[in-house]
Amino acid sequence: CVQPSVPPVPNYKLSMSIPEWLQAIQNYMKMLQYNHTGTQFFEIRKTRPLSGLMETAKEMTRESLPIKCLEAVILGIYFTNGQPSVERFPISFKTHFSGNYFHHVVLGIYCNGRYGSLGMSRRSDLMDKPLTYRTLSDLIFDFEDSYKKYLHSVTKVKIGLYVPHEPHSFQPIEWKQLVLNVTKMMRPEVRKELEKFARDMRMKILKPSSVHSPVKERPRGKSLSPRRRQASPQRRAHRRDKS
Repeated sequence: CVQPSVPPVPNYKLSMSIPEWLQAIQNYMKMLQYNHTGTQFFEIRKTRPLSGLMETAKEMTRESLPIKCLEAVILGIYFTNGQPSVERFPISFKTHFSGNYFHHVVLGIYCNGRYGSLGMSRRSDLMDKPLTYRTLSDLIFDFEDSYKKYLHSVTKVKIGLYVPHEPHSFQPIEWKQLVLNVTKMMRPEVRKELEKFARDMRMKILKPSSVHSPVKERPRGKSLSPRRRQASPQRRAHRRDKS
């Protein structure tokens, strides 16, 4: 039988525009494919320092195994390190569908006054978005509208801080600096909160909340997929995927 070919790791060329480079990164992640196996191939602890997560990203490029949403965020950070004009920050969604809650995360991108995202999902419109959104709220509402197609209602949106471009940083990623319980808010209110936060981020005046109160992330057991049925308690207990 034919061995599956290992996708070549993308290389940045000076002739590339930032949108072209982001597309190359996203194409690479799509070639790795989405991990449907139910087994997490890479352990990613959100509380680890950035330097440790970048080592895991290197391992992912060596192993070329299928990935889920959290691995895609780490790979996206890894490949955009050293691009000072590209700001990266995590965007997490909690959604409700058919009596269950689901979790998903993508990597928000801000560059040259526009927002977009990198990521992986079973659904093509819940991962990468082009670098064309004028505001952070436009990007978030686009995700929310995509979720509606699958009858998922977004209950919470969490936005983290810009991830430092120093790959050897011992600082952990700040995953949830802003938490919006969107079920209790109207869109104009959500927009106002997101735009204030985005402005503060651009001015770099926000400090990691984890400095004051280190919060341990609890492993969560459900994967975001409108198609997936609820797993058995045994599988759910050891499954920690979030996309």
